[in-house]
Amino acid sequence: MFTYKTNGTCSTQIDLEIQDGVITYCKFTRGCKGNTEGLARSVIGRKAEEIAEILQGIECRGNTSCPDQLSKAIRAYHD
Repeated sequence: MFTYKTNGTCSTQIDLEIQDGVITYCKFTRGCKGNTEGLARSVIGRKAEEIAEILQGIECRGNTSCPDQLSKAIRAYHD
């Protein structure tokens, strides 16, 4: 399990697992429950790099968002 501490969002962290390039687990801590749960469920079973590209740069309140932070978490997972 990889834990990514978010920055600039209502959510505080993202727990993530990627196996063979596919997201197998995603959970947000805090944030807008419906939005973060929906986002987390929608990425399970999808290619991590594809999701990172789609979500990168989405803004909410400021220069980032929960989707953007998930993109950063996916990229950090691989580092």
